[in-house]
Amino acid sequence: MANPRWAQARVSAARVAAGAREVNRHPGAVEVLRRARRVLPGDSGFGDPLSAAGRDSAGTIARLAGRMFDEQPTASRELTLGGLQLWHSLLERTGRGAGETEVTIVFTDLVGFSTWAMRAGDEDSLLLLREVASALEPEVRAHRGHVVKRLGDGLMAVFPSPQLAFDAVVAGTAGVGEVMVAGWQPRLRAGIHTGHPRMIGGDYLGVDVNIAARLAEKAGSGEILISETTLAGLDDSRVAARRKRAFRLARIKGVPDEIAVYTAIPR
Repeated sequence: MANPRWAQARVSAARVAAGAREVNRHPGAVEVLRRARRVLPGDSGFGDPLSAAGRDSAGTIARLAGRMFDEQPTASRELTLGGLQLWHSLLERTGRGAGETEVTIVFTDLVGFSTWAMRAGDEDSLLLLREVASALEPEVRAHRGHVVKRLGDGLMAVFPSPQLAFDAVVAGTAGVGEVMVAGWQPRLRAGIHTGHPRMIGGDYLGVDVNIAARLAEKAGSGEILISETTLAGLDDSRVAARRKRAFRLARIKGVPDEIAVYTAIPR
């Protein structure tokens, strides 16, 4: 015959467990912890697909954390991600998360590629993009850069210093200039800006990234446009710079309509 005390204990334990599950899934408890995460240091969205996209330790942990829970919001999930959010914030403050680290951002693309590709067709277009990548991307790596993402006929890369970024672009431009596919020789253009973008997952976000991208869009065929912050980190014995007068980068939040922009060439 079962011991009445043990049976009562099991019933009590089951009731406690059921109560804990109910609290864990209660929308009010989840919302309280979400609000707490918004005031904690770091990225309050840590754990979402964007923050979990990186190959660094923080991105790996975020992916594992996401697999620990089902899709239904729970207090335990928010509590766990809140702790990881604080840990990720600490990595950034010590420089390992790259959020506080100054980097030089480069965007490149090919002038007139879309128009040419419409005429050339998919096979020649793909061949040309491969040839361009073979000429450009090794120079990025050789100058201690990292390709963040490929953008059709261009790319985004980051470098530890302005000079390394500029040297990589110059060398890559020379290599791309030797490519010829179906009678067409591509011309590279680039924008370079130095700042403190926010690293989330495997990508960089923020105003500094937007400035570098807009510089590349404004550059002419074969031109390298740089910002004033990038110019300050270049060796003037190796680089000649000419200011672009009345240059405007419209509609970038937090940035004046007119900023100092320069065309840079190697001496």
